[in-house]
Amino acid sequence: MNDLEAEFDRDMVAVYTKAKKECSYNATRYLQMISEYGGLATAKKLLAAEKLHEGLIALYECGCLRLTVEVLVIEEKYRSLFTEEEIKIAEKRLRDLNYLG
Repeated sequence: MNDLEAEFDRDMVAVYTKAKKECSYNATRYLQMISEYGGLATAKKLLAAEKLHEGLIALYECGCLRLTVEVLVIEEKYRSLFTEEEIKIAEKRLRDLNYLG
């Protein structure tokens, strides 16, 4: 794992911590996936799913879209970790949910 992937992993865990604190959203399955697969593989799995993942919906409902995997994916510093298709999926999901970030 390179430094950028390690930083992404840390930010994925930070998203979990902030969501739990700020939105009372306890994403235990998300944290389990990060522990099992790592942050990057977890993000890619969530992006590959046809349906919106539970966390995205829950964070949308509590007004915390800024704490989603999709927002991390579209950050300039992390774009190189993802394919153009994965970035487009993240952007579309956020756009569809009216994220103005």
